[in-house]
Amino acid sequence: MNDTGNAARPEKAEDIIARADERKLVMGLRYAGAVTPAEAWALQGEGVAQIVDVRTAPEWQDVGHVPEAPLIEWPRDGADDALKAFVAKVAETFDRERPLLFLCRSGVRSHHAAELLTHAGFARAYNILEGFEGNAPGKGWRAAGLPWKKG
Repeated sequence: MNDTGNAARPEKAEDIIARADERKLVMGLRYAGAVTPAEAWALQGEGVAQIVDVRTAPEWQDVGHVPEAPLIEWPRDGADDALKAFVAKVAETFDRERPLLFLCRSGVRSHHAAELLTHAGFARAYNILEGFEGNAPGKGWRAAGLPWKKG
């Protein structure tokens, strides 16, 4: 309950996207914007966007992952062929107009994924700030108490 005695309303997707757009400007991002883990969960839950995990298969399997977030591994070596294969896999899996929210361990690989995919024609690519495990103590998907599972 809020201080007026009314039940707090769930946040609207439009408000979350507006904040992500603002972060793009403030942070100087070269992709659609950035969302917090809680914002990403809300957007996926509303069916507005899809979370895409770009960590390695062992991270996804052994550390844990977001339910219903597919794994498309970011190529860690940065070779051109591997980057092209990554873009091709995303393109064959998702519509270029669908908002995609990229998640990694700390927010670095997902930042690069959002940037690369924007350059490849995905105008609605977002980074999930802080990552799955967090980029600092008390940060990240798991620290936020959001749903996740192993295996």
